Amino acid sequence: MNRPVHIAAAWLLVAALGANPLHAQSPDPTPAQPRLASDSATEPASNSAMDGELFYQLLLGELNAVVNEPGVAYSLLLDAARKTSDPRLYKRAVDIALQNRSGDSALVAARAWRQAIPTSREANRYLMQILLGINRVADALEPLKRELSLAGEQDRAAAIASIPRSFTRVSDKKMAISVVEQALAEYLNHPVLGMAAWTALGRVRQEAGDMTGALESARRAQAIDATADGPAMIALSLMDAKTPQAEALVRKYLAGRPRAEVRLDYARVLMGVQRYAEALAQLKLVTGEKPDNAQAWLIRGTLEQQERQHAAAEQSLRRFVELDATAADASEGGDSRRRLTQAYLALAELAEHRKDYSGAQDWLDRIEDSKDMLSVQSRRAAILARQDKLDEARALIRATPEKEPGDARMKVSAEVQLLRDGKQYRLAYELLRDALLRYPKDVDLVYDQAMVAEKLGDVGEMERLLRQAIAAKPDFHHAYNALGYSLADRNLRLAEARQLVQKALEFSPGDPFISDSLGWVEFRSGNLPEALRLLQQAFKARPDAEIAAHLGEVLWTMGDRKQALAVWKEGQGLSADNETLLETLKRLRVKL
Repeated sequence: MNRPVHIAAAWLLVAALGANPLHAQSPDPTPAQPRLASDSATEPASNSAMDGELFYQLLLGELNAVVNEPGVAYSLLLDAARKTSDPRLYKRAVDIALQNRSGDSALVAARAWRQAIPTSREANRYLMQILLGINRVADALEPLKRELSLAGEQDRAAAIASIPRSFTRVSDKKMAISVVEQALAEYLNHPVLGMAAWTALGRVRQEAGDMTGALESARRAQAIDATADGPAMIALSLMDAKTPQAEALVRKYLAGRPRAEVRLDYARVLMGVQRYAEALAQLKLVTGEKPDNAQAWLIRGTLEQQERQHAAAEQSLRRFVELDATAADASEGGDSRRRLTQAYLALAELAEHRKDYSGAQDWLDRIEDSKDMLSVQSRRAAILARQDKLDEARALIRATPEKEPGDARMKVSAEVQLLRDGKQYRLAYELLRDALLRYPKDVDLVYDQAMVAEKLGDVGEMERLLRQAIAAKPDFHHAYNALGYSLADRNLRLAEARQLVQKALEFSPGDPFISDSLGWVEFRSGNLPEALRLLQQAFKARPDAEIAAHLGEVLWTMGDRKQALAVWKEGQGLSADNETLLETLKRLRVKL
């Protein structure tokens, strides 16, 4: 029943290629007469020079393609292309071969196309992409060089910039580097094109895993043009790969007149390595330079909230809502709606923190997407719990429908958090024990149960659970850190505690909370100068009440009581109800 439609499609395609059966037998049509101003008729159609034999060859080729005879179709169309040198017919032959996964046939057609029309960039591009697609990377060198040669002066920089994308799926990455190096050799020292050439080479090297080569390429590119985004973007991605030398290139770019988007990406990288204070400084620069950049306000507000800068966070998030709500109304975009949901949840939590429960509910009521119902209900439950309605809060979580595969697991975590915040540790422990019967391989649940066991004073159970988590996930840095800190806090097996915390740092270098644990190990071991250095470093990277408690105690022990009091007051301002800080002040009989 579908065949008439397919045949009609074939006729349309042949017609698009220039066939006109009514004039197929008119090799020398009469020229059209000039149209007079008074003529009401349309201009006569121009007649195709295609003869009847060629027309029916094309039609037969397309019909064979329709009835799943690609080999016949390919042969007929390639033959027609050779007779006419029509690039559309060559392209159609190549496409038929590619659609039927015949790389060799596609290569024959592409080569014939380029031979017939040597100046065609499209033919040359097809040839290069086919060679790369069948992993004949070395053979792609000649068409790559030709592509750059055929590109005019205005287009050559863009042609160079597109090279890395062409080599993304190549399996022989080392050969890819070699081919690109050879193709770009004459442009690397070019005063205008050199930056683009080094940047393209750097991206290919990075894709191949040659981080040293990629960094060197970025450095050479930046030496030619320090204002260019490309070298800085390579350096940013290398920071993710733990190449510390890359940051110098990023900072050099930022010292000029950088694009706000690059600075924003730098802030994201800094957040990824937990350098929150530096990330926040970058975000403030972005919002200062581009006050209408909604995304920057959202990230800034979220980070300010995390850093307990509640007033600043609310101001930033409200600014985001003001900017992004308009965009959401205009576009109805899903991404914009998701960002607004994130902001509404954060604003609700901020209102909840200052005990404005009605205001918190108002923010939650703005969320419309049913996909976020679990997050919304979890926040509502937290508000109820803060009003001493814990049973009602738990019931709300449990009654929330499970729409996604992971929702049941998320409900467990939400309820456990309610119980921990309410200091109902026994109930939290039992809930986690039951959850692990359903999710026996969930290492995060094992870790959570260990932390609750510690709150219950069952240190032996805590250690057993943490070692179970480490055995199941040998790179689980949270478990190493928790166990090492617990041993140090109880002044037990300090050499083992140091090994555990240092192992955690191997998996998460620079983490301020792990540095805090190591500082506490050194304090317990009597290494006060090293403890002070580590804790000052941790507190600078992440101002936190618990780190403040430890740093203050080291200062107090070393006799610098004025500075200790200042640090404790700062910690109190961050979180007045922090248990570690309160216990430290009580034990040392200090009143702030």
